[in-house]
Amino acid sequence: MRLHLIGMPGAGKTTLGRALATAYEVPFRDLDQEIVRREQRSIPDIFSQDGEEYFREREAAVLRDLIAELPSLVLSTGGGTPCFHQNLDVLLESGLTLYLAVPVSELVRRLQRQAASRPLLAALPDAAALETRLTETLAARQRFYDRAPLRCAAPTCSVEAVRQLVERYNAAV
Repeated sequence: MRLHLIGMPGAGKTTLGRALATAYEVPFRDLDQEIVRREQRSIPDIFSQDGEEYFREREAAVLRDLIAELPSLVLSTGGGTPCFHQNLDVLLESGLTLYLAVPVSELVRRLQRQAASRPLLAALPDAAALETRLTETLAARQRFYDRAPLRCAAPTCSVEAVRQLVERYNAAV
């Protein structure tokens, strides 16, 4: 079993991913955490020292490494992962991909306190600017997210809900 979680920052990919990995008894990896571990520096440091393009290249390389290394896995990706370097095709071809759909208003609520630690949100002055940025970002990414064969919408996206989605999907293919 290989399950990839995609969606916006703050969608709950890491939290749900950990729980799913435990439920399915497979390894869990957070792609951003794996990049930090391999780079030996934080994502804000990577962005400030080398820029977003370097980060996206490393992200693509680490994604491919993890897929090659782990035949069974629950993987939490970064919000932009599916949108660069044909990463979505890699995800779709190597496992089952689940889009965690969360309304922008909920993302704002979840991210307000931690926006400063996220490079693409750090410079925003207030909640209104955060909401505008998230709305624009989601609009740009939606076409990638919508290609996932599975979709789970907040607030009903739980381990049990995902298990049912996976079972229905597997029964249909």
